[in-house]
Amino acid sequence: MEQSRAESRTAPAVVPPPAVPSVPPAAVRAAVRAGAPAGGSGAPSAPRTRGRTPRRAEAAARGEHTHSEPPAPKVVPQRHSVRDQILEALRAALLSGELAPGEVYSAPALAERFGVSPTPVREAMQLLASEGAVETVPNRGFRVARHSPRDLAELTEVRSLLEVPAVLALARSQPAEQWDQLRPLADDTWQAAACGDHSAYAETDRAFHRALLELTGNRQLVAVAEDVQRRAHLSALRATPAPRTTDLLAEAADHLALLDALTDQDLPAVERLVRGHF
Repeated sequence: MEQSRAESRTAPAVVPPPAVPSVPPAAVRAAVRAGAPAGGSGAPSAPRTRGRTPRRAEAAARGEHTHSEPPAPKVVPQRHSVRDQILEALRAALLSGELAPGEVYSAPALAERFGVSPTPVREAMQLLASEGAVETVPNRGFRVARHSPRDLAELTEVRSLLEVPAVLALARSQPAEQWDQLRPLADDTWQAAACGDHSAYAETDRAFHRALLELTGNRQLVAVAEDVQRRAHLSALRATPAPRTTDLLAEAADHLALLDALTDQDLPAVERLVRGHF
């Protein structure tokens, strides 16, 4: 008996080996830097008291009966964080031309490139298909859509129908100081244009127009307009020569001029700038 106790006191505790974290490839690491980390929400959870909520822990310390209280809610991780990162990486690849128009890409092949399972890649590609960026090819994967000048012209018309009346209404209703809040976003588009970064310019341009239309308070308008703008950007890259840095700077200058016209409530200038910007 004494020997058994001695052995139990001296026996080393079995410590499980630490888990080896997987390292995502460069494309996913870039997406992680821009958004939520892969595999979770990224937000640290609040400290716990051995599985009890603070209220239950205090009640237990006072000797009160607590078993009838409901258990603390579980923290549910974000299911789609990996998919969203893959989606942004694929969008960047489409804008850069890394995913070429007319080419077919399979979800397993792309998943191997990103170092993830095919499921989030397939989900991301389905979202891109709903945006018109790719087409589903049964039993093969997804083909990068081709875009014609007619596609671009139609999307430009849709943008004009959505945004021109909305911005004119804002010009009539918003106070002059409201437009100063959008100037940092306009400056971001100018910086991206000056660097000649087409992908960054597309993102900053969408951010500016989204913030502008959010002032209407119409969430459906914002969502539809952003979808059309995303399609139009991609169509422009496919149907026309790549814009030069001077072209991007001219478009970015439109944002600054538009804010000046909105501040002055110069409605003819507002309409001219919005229509000419697409």
